[in-house]
Amino acid sequence: MSSLFKSLRVHQIFGANTDVGKTILTTALVRASAQTGKPVYYLKPVSTGPLTDADDHHITRFTAKASSKIHSECLFRYNEPVSPHLAVTLEEGLVPSNETLVNAIANRIRTHAQKTTSTSHMYIETAGGVHSPTLSGTTQADCYRPLFLPTVLIGDSKLGGISTTISSYESLLLRGYIIDAVLLFRDDYYKNEEYLKAYFDERGTFLATIEKPPPRAQSVEEDRKAIEDYYSTLTTGGKEGILDVVNYLDKCHSQRIEELESMPKRAYSNIWWPFVQHGLIKGPDDVTVIDSAHSDFFSVTNKSALKQHTSKDSILNPEFDGSASWWTQALGHGHPSLTLAAARASGRYGHVMFPQAVHMPALQLAERLIHKGPGKGWATRAFFSDNGSTGMEVAIKMALRAFSLRQGDSLKKTDRKQLGILGLKGSYHGDTIGAMDACEEGVYTCEWHNAKGYWFDPPSIGIKDGEVSITVPASLATFSQSQNVKAKSLSWVYDVEDRLETPLAKAYAMYITKTLKALEAAGGPPLAALVIEPIVMGAGGMIFVDPLFQRVLVDTVRGRRSGKSKQWSGLPVIFDEVFVGLYRLGMESSGPLLGVYPDISVNAKILTGGLLPLCITLASESIFDAFMSDKKAEALLHGHSYTAHPIGCEVANKTLELIDKLAISDEWIAAKSSWANPDDSCSTVWSLWSPGFVDALSKLPKVKEVMALGSVLAVKIHDDAAGYTSQSAQQTLQDLRRCTLDDSDVSAAPAGAPYSVHFRTLGDVAYFMTSLNTGSPVIRSIEDRIWTILAQV
Repeated sequence: MSSLFKSLRVHQIFGANTDVGKTILTTALVRASAQTGKPVYYLKPVSTGPLTDADDHHITRFTAKASSKIHSECLFRYNEPVSPHLAVTLEEGLVPSNETLVNAIANRIRTHAQKTTSTSHMYIETAGGVHSPTLSGTTQADCYRPLFLPTVLIGDSKLGGISTTISSYESLLLRGYIIDAVLLFRDDYYKNEEYLKAYFDERGTFLATIEKPPPRAQSVEEDRKAIEDYYSTLTTGGKEGILDVVNYLDKCHSQRIEELESMPKRAYSNIWWPFVQHGLIKGPDDVTVIDSAHSDFFSVTNKSALKQHTSKDSILNPEFDGSASWWTQALGHGHPSLTLAAARASGRYGHVMFPQAVHMPALQLAERLIHKGPGKGWATRAFFSDNGSTGMEVAIKMALRAFSLRQGDSLKKTDRKQLGILGLKGSYHGDTIGAMDACEEGVYTCEWHNAKGYWFDPPSIGIKDGEVSITVPASLATFSQSQNVKAKSLSWVYDVEDRLETPLAKAYAMYITKTLKALEAAGGPPLAALVIEPIVMGAGGMIFVDPLFQRVLVDTVRGRRSGKSKQWSGLPVIFDEVFVGLYRLGMESSGPLLGVYPDISVNAKILTGGLLPLCITLASESIFDAFMSDKKAEALLHGHSYTAHPIGCEVANKTLELIDKLAISDEWIAAKSSWANPDDSCSTVWSLWSPGFVDALSKLPKVKEVMALGSVLAVKIHDDAAGYTSQSAQQTLQDLRRCTLDDSDVSAAPAGAPYSVHFRTLGDVAYFMTSLNTGSPVIRSIEDRIWTILAQV
């Protein structure tokens, strides 16, 4: 991800299979590059078998006479002529991890880039085929992906080679590789090149066919001379000669750099960004160019290296995706299992009509969410839409119909148009007009906004100076003894059942009841549904709401249900779990923590692992019954062209399958243990962020308060002008955007390169979010960066 240099053109050589001539053609490329007068570096990451047969020795043997500017080396060498994952175990040594292997390659690239004084070339030759295992057992296509090097694929000219070449090509494309060229030996009998030429021309991929090497001679001396003559012939130029390939690879390298240079200006002139005040953008230099993304990191342009013609620094640097790409990422960018799931559904279905029809991905997803997931125990129906805002509008439609139907003739037709929502101040349910109207007026609303309802000012949770406290709003002051209630511990705060008989719970109940009675007496629009973001209100400023308040609020609006009735009562209750659901906060759903379940809930974002948009609105049977009729007009007439698109559903199923495994993983068990409090019976809440780090951060003078749950960390900065329009958090932490190493020589970023941190702020609140599978070394590294900056303020 950080191996693109102006002066060093690097290509990784993959083979469609073993014995396709990968080393022969790589040697030819090395010699051709040297013939242009450039220094050339050859790297074999892993070699197995006798030293005399090693690829790097072949390179040395047949390039020594060609040029003194050729440097050949191998990183990991094993004696047994078997697959690398077997060779390393046979020698009974430590098995190098993928990170160790990738970092070693990246280090060699950086070293050569720093010492080169002129334009040079580098070729990195893999072993076997695209999916041959590396030392750890991971296939090469996956192991080397963090490097994101431009690729040359050596095709297979033998019988069956058409299939292996195309399969290898598609495997690399599915992982995002840039394939600059495909090389293939000419074979007059099988003629694979004729078929593959048309195939790759149609896809705009350069294919060069190269003359085959001569048959082995009887003696070693004759064989070496024949091969030397063969290489000399290849580098003489001519039609489709190896020199043409080298020139084409140079062209690809230059075009990629030119494209990266031009993108900021083109974007600045053509794009209208969301949530961006263009008047504050100084110019194209303020535009972040994301060249690729993998795991938890973007690969972004290094502006200074791009501008300097003689720079030896990489044009690309890793940048930690500190907002999990607007809260969507669950398993990191470019996860191969999700990509393959998308491809599988795309190949089988594309998109198909959904009304009164079903396909297996949608059925499996609906059943999973209702019977095993957040709808377990209360939901009976799943409604598909495309994003959280739309899903919330669906939920509101459901609730309004259910309420209106139950009120019957007592609800005037004019009142139906004015039905209101009961919610919390600071809530946000999306940017579509209907979702906006379910919130009070604020920075996210527009001229057409018509706030319909009432919103309580909620008490919030925060950690300051190592102590957990509940901040009670002024509106509650007459009911609560204090506006700042010290908590026993974080786990006690979220043990809602244990707190139901506390004085604070009674104060909440009195406040809510009195307010609702006053609203009713005032004769305002009828309130038809309670809509809340459970536990955390995200866009409103990462407000960690006291869960006890939300529990009491639900209990109060519902009143008492008779017996074990599953009918909604009081008001239909909607949980907007678009942001917090599916383990973003360390729990699949907030229902078990609050001790109450909604009548309607909405899940999106993490649902598809951040790969593509999809939303599910879950509903109870009593809500569904409100639309049951023999009249078409009384159905839920809502939908869009891509409702329940099979690709999204298939990816969601795979995402949930992988998250289920994460939930019982050693990493999560260790994180939960670090947050466990032996003095409390409740151990529901935990975070991937270190409790020691959170505690230390809360004691810094610049920090007003801090909170962490699951993958989320929120830091509120002391600022007199607090609120969304404040720039304090952005300004205080701006040094995170600088590209630096952590405390070690090799960073936690892919390929061990210096990295920056991309983060978003909500006024005086800076928040950071990991994927659900972000490794502990990465998180500890980010913690160090945040601590260092805030401690120096």
